[in-house]
Amino acid sequence: MTQFLSLLALSGLVPLALADSGHGHGGHADNPMGGGAHAPAGNDAKPDPDSYPLSYFALADHAGIIYAHIAIMVIAWVFLLPVSVMLSLARSRYTLALQFVFLAANALGVLLSMIYNAKTPDLYPNNAHPRVGWVATCVITTQVLVGLLGRIAGHWRKRPAADYGNGAEHHAFIPVPTASVEDQRRLDEIRFSSPYRPSNDSGQGTELSTESGQTSPRYSDARKEYADAEDDDGIEDGLPMPMPSENSRGTSVLRRMSGLISPRVWRWLMIAYDVVDRTILFLGFIAFCLGIVTFGRFFEGQGIFSGLAHWIKGGVFFCFGIFTLGRWSGSFGELGWAWNVRPKQTHGKWRMSAEFFESFLIFFYGATNVMLEHLGNWGGEWRAQDFEHVSITILFIGGGMFGMLIESTRVRDLLNTTVFEAAVTAPERPYDQEEGKDNPLQAPRQYEFSINPIPALVILLLGFMMSGHEQGSMISSMIHKQWGELLAGAAVARGLTYFLLYLKPPRSVLPSRPPTELLTSFGLIAGSILLMASSSDTVAGMEHYNLNGMFMYNVTLGLVGAMMAWVIIVLAIKGWAVRKESPVRFHIRQ
Repeated sequence: MTQFLSLLALSGLVPLALADSGHGHGGHADNPMGGGAHAPAGNDAKPDPDSYPLSYFALADHAGIIYAHIAIMVIAWVFLLPVSVMLSLARSRYTLALQFVFLAANALGVLLSMIYNAKTPDLYPNNAHPRVGWVATCVITTQVLVGLLGRIAGHWRKRPAADYGNGAEHHAFIPVPTASVEDQRRLDEIRFSSPYRPSNDSGQGTELSTESGQTSPRYSDARKEYADAEDDDGIEDGLPMPMPSENSRGTSVLRRMSGLISPRVWRWLMIAYDVVDRTILFLGFIAFCLGIVTFGRFFEGQGIFSGLAHWIKGGVFFCFGIFTLGRWSGSFGELGWAWNVRPKQTHGKWRMSAEFFESFLIFFYGATNVMLEHLGNWGGEWRAQDFEHVSITILFIGGGMFGMLIESTRVRDLLNTTVFEAAVTAPERPYDQEEGKDNPLQAPRQYEFSINPIPALVILLLGFMMSGHEQGSMISSMIHKQWGELLAGAAVARGLTYFLLYLKPPRSVLPSRPPTELLTSFGLIAGSILLMASSSDTVAGMEHYNLNGMFMYNVTLGLVGAMMAWVIIVLAIKGWAVRKESPVRFHIRQ
């Protein structure tokens, strides 16, 4: 069940971001960016320096404090927290230590924000950044406390065996020489069997023996290899990380507290813990975006509608790009979403494909935004521009529904009805299977893998439409064209992926990692950031500080390259942590 929690969190990003609009928008009210005095019309151009409102970016007083806060929060939420989440998902022994380091860094950042607020005027009143920031801080602090109590109570002494799967299941995907298959099977029986011998077991026949009764040298070497591997990995039977002494006063108090919680409550706490692991990064991303909004004093007054339209869309595409990069790296491979064959085949049972999930997100986004395009002129007449934007949401609704229908195996079987009926009722059936020939009624190889270009087509059309979207200034038109072309390029790269997989569908449970998906991810992430930067207030800020469109373009491309490298490092850390704690050997034999 927890495999789908992260997917549910991604689909819930849109309504979560929409909820922020009711809070006013922005950053630290109790944190570093407090709130401000006047609220100019958000959609008005601001080329005149005298008319441009004072923002925290331009405020020279105590600038060192706010920049220290920004640096510490970036370290905490961009570097420490993702690694902490990966270690927690792997049930690593180092999780709790890194979580406390994160909490310390976050507390220092909050303290700096409070000092800054006390020393500077409130330039952005009622901004949402402090609210979201405090919620995120409380959630992650509660999770750490639950984890601490769970470790002391002994609920996490070992990662459940179900998380790793059956030992023999893992070895089934490891190619070994034919001569050692039987030895390997006996090794698995010994390694994964109970350490206690049944009372009716005489003890004979538990060794791989030769006809003379001597232990096989091959078995002895293999057993020693397993023992050496466990020694090297340092798998412990105790707590996942060093804990205070059993006799210490603090530990005894916490143990008594955890003993008051019933097993049923602990199960729900563990579920909540896993939900936080899969949602806290989304919440941190929202708080980070709101911090940028408050720092630049964007989207006051009516400007909030332009901000919501651009930043929610940009946030969705940003997460979509990270999701695509994760699929390339092997994430969700157990579901068959990493351009691989699903390890556990479930015949006769429908499983959601990645393309179905993408189509559902497109449909859900269009359905929830179809009436939001008129918010900027609510109560007034519908303009041609409003209808233009609504048509885009209708494209998302229709395209998403079309994509989901394509992914339905039931619909596919219904479409095959006429051909199948004609084939089985024909008097002469030359297609009957003959010796050495394939059965023509057998499903094509392409049925085993989803090849659905509709999500990519929707993004391609959106990119084309935005590239030619008429804007009020040259910089705004340039930025819209830039992110439109990046999204269109991402869609073309996804089309090339399907072309390659159609010619040769994946045959391995290991991720095939098509190189075109790296281009797709890069285009989505870079395009999403530029989409956010194309809102009216951000463009006005660029014009005020004499920044051209290429400045934002170049900075964004460089940032995205470094960001993608960091995502791969974080996912690799998770793989290392899983191997460190797993009793199963992952080395592939040739």
